[in-house]
Amino acid sequence: MKLIIDCFGGDKGCAPCIEAAQKAAKVYPDISFVLVGDEEKIRAELPQGFSEFEIVHAPDIVTGNDKPTDAIRLKRESSMMKAIRILREDETADALISTGPTGVLIAAATLRIGRVEGIRRPAFCPILPTMNGGIVGICDSGANVECSPEMLLQFAVMGSEYLKGAFRIENPRVALLNVGTEEEKGDDLHREAYQLLKSNPNINFQGNMESRDLLSGKYDLVVCDGFSGNVLVKATEGTAIELMKKIKKDIFSKFIYKIGALFMKKMFEEEKRFMNYQNYGGSVLLGTEKIIIKGHGSSNATAVYKCIEQAIAMQESNLNKKLKELLKSEELANV
Repeated sequence: MKLIIDCFGGDKGCAPCIEAAQKAAKVYPDISFVLVGDEEKIRAELPQGFSEFEIVHAPDIVTGNDKPTDAIRLKRESSMMKAIRILREDETADALISTGPTGVLIAAATLRIGRVEGIRRPAFCPILPTMNGGIVGICDSGANVECSPEMLLQFAVMGSEYLKGAFRIENPRVALLNVGTEEEKGDDLHREAYQLLKSNPNINFQGNMESRDLLSGKYDLVVCDGFSGNVLVKATEGTAIELMKKIKKDIFSKFIYKIGALFMKKMFEEEKRFMNYQNYGGSVLLGTEKIIIKGHGSSNATAVYKCIEQAIAMQESNLNKKLKELLKSEELANV
């Protein structure tokens, strides 16, 4: 497997990407890495004389201020655009990891890499932990602000196959994000999508889900438009971060709380790991011809390493082949 890493897309520069790649190279010796970015800065982070990674020099950087069309046209020497080009032109290249701006990555991936035949729009599917020790995927979480009922059906199919292949969830329980659990709830989009999901035999549809049940463990996949999904994911992550801050503040507010916290230190550390989104990798972009994973802009080395593990799981699951077969089925051929 050949994996390409855009080393200069995130807020923390190339250090987290290089640290993660070095760790992964020891665990997965059969994987070859291509690091894309400012060569001098990349080599400065590597041990002297290190030559295991291929380095492709890219002096420019795509920022959050760049419009997608401008970045694609004008920033051809940026780390993201060069990484996309390698993924497209190198037949041996299997996957790309980037922590760069989401809008530019989606546009470049759609235009330069292309979609799986039959897929209307690629969709992001991040993973979050649930209260019963499992995981839940959210599809879409930002790639498509406006959706049709047919697109939501395809998100459910793509997300289900991803969870089956990458996480060994045999029959993923799928829910539709809505303002209530009753079948007639929501606007026309959600009512029509409900009927499509309900009638499709390829999906284990459980009905509507209110946002408060996201981490309950009742569902394995939540289907939604990209606007709602992005708000859902970020609100959940933000709540977890602020809750940990509140707990820490309260512990240090009274001496007796500090004494109690000493006895609960291990538990607090476990809760901190559970709530830290860095430990769950990035968002897989489902529906593109090659594997693309979008990491958080603030990703540390742990988060990038988890993205690498996601890419490996995606490669092993052979997802695109399964999607192509499903899209030929009678229930999905005309979607």
